[in-house]
Amino acid sequence: MARKPNTELELPSASRPMTSGSAKLNDNNTVSQAELTALHEAVIYASHLPNHNTSKIHVDNRASIMAFSNSKSRNETARKIFKILLTNPRIKVAWVKAHAGNIGNERADELAKDATQHGQPYSHIKGLLRKRMLEEWQTSWKNGDTGRKIFNIMPSVSLRPTNWIREDVIFFSQHGPFPAYFKKFHLSGSDYCSCGGIGTALHYVTECIYTVSWHMRKPAPNFEQEWLKRVANNLVSRHKIRGIIKFISENRDLFRPP
Repeated sequence: MARKPNTELELPSASRPMTSGSAKLNDNNTVSQAELTALHEAVIYASHLPNHNTSKIHVDNRASIMAFSNSKSRNETARKIFKILLTNPRIKVAWVKAHAGNIGNERADELAKDATQHGQPYSHIKGLLRKRMLEEWQTSWKNGDTGRKIFNIMPSVSLRPTNWIREDVIFFSQHGPFPAYFKKFHLSGSDYCSCGGIGTALHYVTECIYTVSWHMRKPAPNFEQEWLKRVANNLVSRHKIRGIIKFISENRDLFRPP
């Protein structure tokens, strides 16, 4: 029976204590497959943590490190690990000597032995890790200092794709080619649109004379947040927004304040 590999994920001290777990693979799985499977789960877990966190994964098996380091490896799991690490440079993988007193590695050894006798199936532990990852992600998203405009529209995290494109993100975050945004960050001396109105994202979708072809009804000030939520969930409205953002991006001189 393949043992649970000795793979340990180290997070910043503020994020501890770390959840630990073990699982059984099928009887015909090899130790190498078990090592790579655990490493794959560790990098997936780390990749969903907040971007400002640096994670270090300790592995006591050099063969696993050599496998995922080869972008042309024939091992599918190794290639998946390589791709995740390539797009997440904040995740580091390091080799540690086995049975050398490393607390995390010793704990992994204990879990490995326990898994051979009492371990839950791999699918079970995978579900637990996903649940814990989503809980930590939700806490970070709820208590974060950035992205609050998007948070007000999407307060709950999810692994389901939003199908938003660049123009959607620009509008709902209000970080884009808007005079009010440029003025806020001292990139412009005026927050006025060339039409005479204050150049906010809302201005362009409801009242600017240059974007009248895409206009939507302007919400009352106390209903603006509810309006944004409805627009975000309406594909027709999002298509209008995309048209406006593309038009502004392609005709910036037209919108510069006088």
